Amino acid sequence: MTLATLFLLWLPGRAARAQFSGPAFNSKTAVNVPTTPTTDQAILYPAGRDVRLMHGDLLTIHLYGTTDYAPVVRVELDGTIQLPLIGIVHVEGLTVIEAERLIATRLKDAGMYRDPQVTIALTESPNQVVTLSGEMHGVIPVVGTKRLYDVISAGGGLPPMASHVVTINRPGVAQPIVVDLGNNPAESARADVPIFPGDTIIVSKVGVVYLLGAFKTPSAIPLREYTPLTLMQAAALGGGMGYEAKLGDLRLIRTEGVERKVVQIDLKQVMNGKAPDPVLQPDDIVLLPTSAMKAAIKSGGVSTLLGLASVLVFAAKQ
Repeated sequence: MTLATLFLLWLPGRAARAQFSGPAFNSKTAVNVPTTPTTDQAILYPAGRDVRLMHGDLLTIHLYGTTDYAPVVRVELDGTIQLPLIGIVHVEGLTVIEAERLIATRLKDAGMYRDPQVTIALTESPNQVVTLSGEMHGVIPVVGTKRLYDVISAGGGLPPMASHVVTINRPGVAQPIVVDLGNNPAESARADVPIFPGDTIIVSKVGVVYLLGAFKTPSAIPLREYTPLTLMQAAALGGGMGYEAKLGDLRLIRTEGVERKVVQIDLKQVMNGKAPDPVLQPDDIVLLPTSAMKAAIKSGGVSTLLGLASVLVFAAKQ
């Protein structure tokens, strides 16, 4: 920055002003919508579900009292299996017990056995899985029912920056199931809801606060669950304020819905305890402007001060 430019910036009334028209969203666009945990007990704790056969399942079929009939078959894409003595049987969508009864009936109607007792072992089931998405990634085998904490533990546990509010998308349930895991071990049992095959568990990321401008370490600071972060704490995490900072002109930029609000804060007043230390929210932007004068002094040292003084003396003589 040249001395002439610095002098122009210093002159009163020459400060540039910009107009902000808000984020480029449609007025009907919903942003920053808070999630409300699901409270319907019928949705959180549904009745037990029997395992239903699907295409790709590998079945081992046993016939009590004989070792001659023990076929191992895989359910085809059309939902059928090919069995000795009775041919094609459609089993997709049936529970294991319903499939056992159907095969027994077909063997009896074919005149092969008088009173066959059929048992089916689900040897391999690529469809009996739960998917972890978001901050966690994985496919966890689940045959029957498991608990939410069991599935999260099998996926490696919650990452440090993961939110404790998880969303479960379940086939047949119209709305996503929102579960707040909390951080109180005494109340964790209420969040340990049953998980069924086909569920998708979405683990989101916690919100962040963005530090911009004359902080020593501008960065994005993740917000910890259930731990408020104040402006001064964020400034400390950003390494503190640089010499060139305009402490009396800090801007807190917050988006609420589709509206962006800018609040001017005197950081000196906050530091001296004469103004409240605001609690930051996810996606807040903390902008600490730079004083052009201080920045030039910081970068140029004493030589810049002497040059600036000579410019001011010259301007005064004109």
